[in-house]
Amino acid sequence: MIFAKELGDALRASLTDDPRVVVLGEDIADPYGGAFKVTRGLSTDFPARVRTTPISEGAVAGISAGLALAGKRPIAEIMFGDFLTLVFDQVVNHIVKYQAMYAGQATCPVVIRAPSGGHRGYGPTHSQSLEKHFLGVPHLRVVAASLYHDPKDAFADFLGQDSPVLYIEHKLLYPQHLALPEGGLVGNLLAAHDASPGALPTVRLSAVPRHDCTMTVLAYGYQAMLAARVIERLAVEEEIFAELLVPAQIAPMDWAPVERSVRATGRLITVEEGVSGWSWGTEAAAVISQRLFGELCRPVDVVASTPTVIPSSKQRESRMLVGEEQIEAAIRAAAA
Repeated sequence: MIFAKELGDALRASLTDDPRVVVLGEDIADPYGGAFKVTRGLSTDFPARVRTTPISEGAVAGISAGLALAGKRPIAEIMFGDFLTLVFDQVVNHIVKYQAMYAGQATCPVVIRAPSGGHRGYGPTHSQSLEKHFLGVPHLRVVAASLYHDPKDAFADFLGQDSPVLYIEHKLLYPQHLALPEGGLVGNLLAAHDASPGALPTVRLSAVPRHDCTMTVLAYGYQAMLAARVIERLAVEEEIFAELLVPAQIAPMDWAPVERSVRATGRLITVEEGVSGWSWGTEAAAVISQRLFGELCRPVDVVASTPTVIPSSKQRESRMLVGEEQIEAAIRAAAA
């Protein structure tokens, strides 16, 4: 199950099951099928509801808002997550506000998909992880794709609610195989779901049961895949045991699974590819430090990328973006 294909199938299922769904974006129609080929085949099968747009992200967001207010369920693709800056006004000042402004008499359930992230040498304006700028926006859900969450479940959830959603898809997830928890395992790791009622699940991964883990690692998206590799390697080679938590929804966060894990382990490391400072990790550190101050064995460690422009050189890019080396160093420091 290749992630890009499963995501495309999730969009197909949404179009098939709900006649209100429309898919919009730049160059998403066949034969091109989008920059990352997620929408390939959809415009052929649903020509009236899968439409290529002009090159204007603001227009894509504005048209989606109008369609949603008129009763449609638009799914808008932004070709690169860097261009989310061009939809910021429509999202923050319009899409998220209508339901509250009109006391629930109007809803604007736009879903915005955004391929994001680096490690491909695409340079300063096509490699960023800008989702932190949308965290904390009232009435906006920010959800991160991972290999451990079925995109069909995610889109079924989106279409079952009236909240606008920003769906972050790291570009390096597209060619990977999904690794859904089945039979209590993901590969060689123990796996389980944890969630508050009504929330999208947080996936738990560890080499040993929770009571034998000495730290919690909290990561999403592509960084969760890297963290899982590190956790398995350190468990096998050095008997350093950590529990990895992979939330689907990163804002607003379901903190209950994190609290349950950190109460057991006493240590928390957060991992994200976005640059450090005023980030998802610092929010997690603030929340968990406030709620579990007396139960933490050490300060929360926030692992994030160097706050600078992403270089085009892949070697320089790999040094400033978070990878397995930085994750392993943080886990070793927490275990010392």
